[in-house]
Amino acid sequence: MAQTLSQIRAMLDERGLAPKKSLGQNFLVDQNLLGKLVDASGAAAGDLVLEVGPGTGTLTRTLLERGAEVVACEMDAGLCALLRETLGVEYAGRFTLIEGDCLASKRAVNPALADALGDRAFTLVANLPYQAATPLILALLTGHERCASMHVTIQKEVADRLIAGPGTKTYGSIGVVAQALADVERIATLPPECFWPRPDVTSAMISITRRDEPLVPGGPDAWARFAAIVQVLFASRRKQLSAAIKRAAPRPVDLPEGVLANARVESLPVERVVALARAVADAGGGGVAGENVRL
Repeated sequence: MAQTLSQIRAMLDERGLAPKKSLGQNFLVDQNLLGKLVDASGAAAGDLVLEVGPGTGTLTRTLLERGAEVVACEMDAGLCALLRETLGVEYAGRFTLIEGDCLASKRAVNPALADALGDRAFTLVANLPYQAATPLILALLTGHERCASMHVTIQKEVADRLIAGPGTKTYGSIGVVAQALADVERIATLPPECFWPRPDVTSAMISITRRDEPLVPGGPDAWARFAAIVQVLFASRRKQLSAAIKRAAPRPVDLPEGVLANARVESLPVERVVALARAVADAGGGGVAGENVRL
């Protein structure tokens, strides 16, 4: 049973705890939306679920009650103690808690978290802290092919960027990478009153489901290289491609069919950005993921 706001307040008060703005702690307290998020994930008995920012454990408990195995990551030491006292005892066989940051860097997941997940397929289900949302989503998309899907609440602005199409103000590198590797769907828009404390922004609930056949084949090395190239190209989003490409590749690039030198990358559909990134990689660009990786 999901925790009510009064129960969450009482649990925190008993331990002298309070939400920390520095950690982006805005607890989702709308029980219908919590259920909607779990329903969207399809989490069921025997499934492995990653949760980042479990807070007092209301979403965690819902997942566990449905029979899922949950690996949770929480930075707040006080909340970690609370979770160990409650869920850690009641669900000792199916609940694993990693204390610390979910990320080792902007591109990599915490090694302890990766070890806890192991080699099994898993789903991310979380009310994500805003500051962790973009780097975590990209790290899981490009570096962890065992992450089959993500079902999360995030800042609406980030959701808009993930779903955006070419020619729009919100179309950029994160949306291109996400759409090249996954199907992205908005589930709901969440006003501030769905959370406690109320955030200053509107949120959104989205599903990101990895494509069976991504537009960029080759696995994590190729995906990381693709993401690096796309980021460089979109850094010059309003310049002609001829200028953007000079920054992205050390050698001349043979433009793919349908891509003109005087176009701008922000006007290209995802499929053509993928083709352009492949051409840039062939010209030696994006070597961050290894010089021998091809797109």
